[in-house]
Amino acid sequence: MSDLTFKIEGAAQSPTKFIANARQFKLTLDEPPELGGEDAGANPVEYLLAGYAGCLNVVAHLTARELGIKLEKLKIEIQGNLNPARFLGESNEERTGFKNIDVQFSPVTDAAPELIEEWISAIKNRCPVNDNLANPTPLSFNIVQEGVLV
Repeated sequence: MSDLTFKIEGAAQSPTKFIANARQFKLTLDEPPELGGEDAGANPVEYLLAGYAGCLNVVAHLTARELGIKLEKLKIEIQGNLNPARFLGESNEERTGFKNIDVQFSPVTDAAPELIEEWISAIKNRCPVNDNLANPTPLSFNIVQEGVLV
C-alpha cells in the first residue's frame, strides 16, 4: 500500500486561538482563561490526547474484529502531566511536553485474559499515534514568508 498524506492548515485568530481545517472539518483550538485564552475550544495538548484516544479506538475495533473479540463497549480516558513553566518562558528546567501519558482502557468483552493481552499488544503496535508518541518522528520546520511588515 502506498503512503497516505494527512494535512491541516489554518490561521491564528488571536494569540491563543487557532482555526485549523482538516479536510471538510473546522477545528477550533484555544487556551483556557488561566493560560490567557478565551476557552473557545480544546487546547493543542488536549487535541493531541483526543487524537490518541481516537486512534486507539479505531485500531482497537479493527484488531478486535480480526482476533474474533466481541467488543460490547469501550471507554478510553487519557491524561498527561506537563509543567507549563518552559511554555510560559519561566524556566528551562523541565521539558515542555508531557512528562507522562496515562491511558485507562476499559473494554467490555468476554475475551479471555490471554487474548486481551494479545489484543492490547496489537493495538499498541498498530496505532499510528501511539507510534508517534512512543518514538521520535523526524520533523521539518519551514518558514514561508508571505509578507513584510513595514
